[in-house]
Amino acid sequence: MTGARGGVLELAVLGCLHETPLHGYELRKRLNALLGMFRAFSYGSLYPCLRKLLAEGLIAEERPADAPPLAGRRSKIVYKLTAEGKERLQELLTEAGPSAWEDESFGVRFAFFRHTEAEVRLRILEGRRSRLEERLDSVRKALARTRERLDSYTLELQRHGLESVEREVRWLNELIETERQGGAERGGGTGEATPGTGGGTEPAGQAGGGPATDAPAGADPGADAGEHDPPRGAEGTDGRHDRG
Repeated sequence: MTGARGGVLELAVLGCLHETPLHGYELRKRLNALLGMFRAFSYGSLYPCLRKLLAEGLIAEERPADAPPLAGRRSKIVYKLTAEGKERLQELLTEAGPSAWEDESFGVRFAFFRHTEAEVRLRILEGRRSRLEERLDSVRKALARTRERLDSYTLELQRHGLESVEREVRWLNELIETERQGGAERGGGTGEATPGTGGGTEPAGQAGGGPATDAPAGADPGADAGEHDPPRGAEGTDGRHDRG
């Protein structure tokens, strides 16, 4: 678990546990619903992430006292956020640089906007819009150069991808306007703004499963949820065993 993917998963885990302590299976279901919308979610990456967060003291394990282990099975493990974990989550939520605008992380950052300061929300939205406008310009130029060499089906596919990015830019424009109006009404405060309804509740490029990308291909599907967690110490690469 390294790089942008690891950071996105860490944020997602800490964000979910910030709302409520969760069993491993419940946490997996929530992560699948959250991350699966934007990128394929590998259960094999979850348990190394949990072990890392446990080692760093950002989360803790609990076993309910009224739920003794069943014969031959471990008791259910509940994961909860520690005080250090809450501080780390707030640190992650204040980041508004280019990494927050990218396809890999923008959807997850947006999912936790209710916990994010208004100024940071606006910077992320404006950064994402700027990134997509750059992409639009590049795709339009490329399409103009290659239009004559493309067959009709490939051309339609390229147009579909272009339209997806254009829809997300329009959606971002509406969100940015809503944030700015909310900031004016709050006198520059940091409360939560209600997204506008004109552009829906998700980027057009994500309606098919992921953020708008240069190529119009479909997004990676989320992994199917397993029914049990892997045993303690297992890498959990297939998500078919019970950890707790």
